[in-house]
Amino acid sequence: MRRAGRHFLQIPGPSAVPDRILSAISRQTIDHRGPEFAKVGLRALEGMKGIFNTESHVFIYPSSGTGAWEAALVNSLSPGDRVLMFETGHFATLWKKLAEKLGLKAEFIEGDWRGGADPDQIEARLAVDTAHEIKAVCVVHNETSTGSVSPVAAVRQAIDNAGHPALFMVDTISGLASLEYQHDAWGVDVTVSGSQKGLMLPPGLSFNAVSEKAMAANKSAGLQRSYWDWAEMVGPNKTGYFPYTPGTNLLYGLNEAIDMLHEEGLENVFARHARHGAAARKAVRTWGLDVLCSAQGQESGVLTAVVMPEGHSADAFRASTLEHFDISLGNGLSKVADKVFRIGHLGDFNDLMLIGTLAGVEMGLKKANVPHREGGVQAAMAMLA
Repeated sequence: MRRAGRHFLQIPGPSAVPDRILSAISRQTIDHRGPEFAKVGLRALEGMKGIFNTESHVFIYPSSGTGAWEAALVNSLSPGDRVLMFETGHFATLWKKLAEKLGLKAEFIEGDWRGGADPDQIEARLAVDTAHEIKAVCVVHNETSTGSVSPVAAVRQAIDNAGHPALFMVDTISGLASLEYQHDAWGVDVTVSGSQKGLMLPPGLSFNAVSEKAMAANKSAGLQRSYWDWAEMVGPNKTGYFPYTPGTNLLYGLNEAIDMLHEEGLENVFARHARHGAAARKAVRTWGLDVLCSAQGQESGVLTAVVMPEGHSADAFRASTLEHFDISLGNGLSKVADKVFRIGHLGDFNDLMLIGTLAGVEMGLKKANVPHREGGVQAAMAMLA
């Protein structure tokens, strides 16, 4: 039987795509070597510099964020190099596994999945690396599996305090265009991101924002690369072109997304996400449930991960809520599989959509017989009002 109304896609990405962007993507494909495309390419490449807050290079790949992870590593490091990473959650773990597959020696600082990267622990580890064997420090800005945010500027300060020359790499795949991010001002050397979160596009584009220090490292980096090579991108990008067939129609959508973000104002975008995160957490705590991120001040405005009561299945709850209320919620990943569900509140999203989402969750908790107190939606409404 057909279901009336719209489906609520409330996973923490891919986020719902606005009609304006869908319309832009639907334009006829053009010759990616022709003069008309140069305008499209230059507009996207220059526009993304403003989103990353950088005056340096931004490279755009037709790939998922995993490709941008790989590009960051293979362009700047050599086989056997040691990289220091922080265990903030599932995606930090996946980036570490990717580094190991490439032949890098990835060292993890263990975390409890309930907060962001700890600058003090990073500084302490770098301080004893007097031989400077660690060539890069890699952290996840917004950990999509847990709803925790790492203090990127403080990690940069920790590296500087240790007097360490390591490159600083940050994954902000789910943070960019939702949370404040300053590639240049925060001293990041390589920033990794993707199209399907705060940029409001379908999956398919990924990004590397690259400092001059990282570009210099590229010249001596020994890891094999071809498709991902920054050096191959620099020349064509100067005139708006790419060394291979780009995602033309996604670039149409990207340019529309950049316009939309600036029309709202990036500071307003960030404030909106912060408000929605705070209201979602208010609802969760009113229900008597725990927010997975327990580090005060590091809670995400992109998503809220909710811990299920002992003895109750998060996946069974999600399945019931999808069946009865047509809302998709994010699942728990690896260490927290079936223990948490994740509420996405990112992208093209307003107060009324948040209240509808929280109402679906509250009705779902009741339908699935999950122990909770009522009134979470009302508490969120009061906060937003």
